[in-house]
Amino acid sequence: MATSQSDKKPIGRTLVFGALTAAFYTGFFAYGDAIAAQFAQGSFWAAGPIATVFAVSYLHGEFASNLWATLGISAVHKEARKTAEATKRPAQRPVLNA
Repeated sequence: MATSQSDKKPIGRTLVFGALTAAFYTGFFAYGDAIAAQFAQGSFWAAGPIATVFAVSYLHGEFASNLWATLGISAVHKEARKTAEATKRPAQRPVLNA
């Protein structure tokens, strides 16, 4: 089922998450050496790269999702198939190989 054209498109959210994603990428490429040196100190800083990956993944995912919604592209939703009782497979019986 297609959504109606009266649905509000998330243009504002697309712009916000796009700007945040671009800012993250710009910051990490511009200050990559300083950030890497900080993360290399060990201790709690070792969790920095993991937290960074999660943050960038979240921001980029939200941006991409809102971009597709703004463009009107959505996944195809298939209806569940109804299976008849006649097509049910017979129950397997255990067999003793002696």
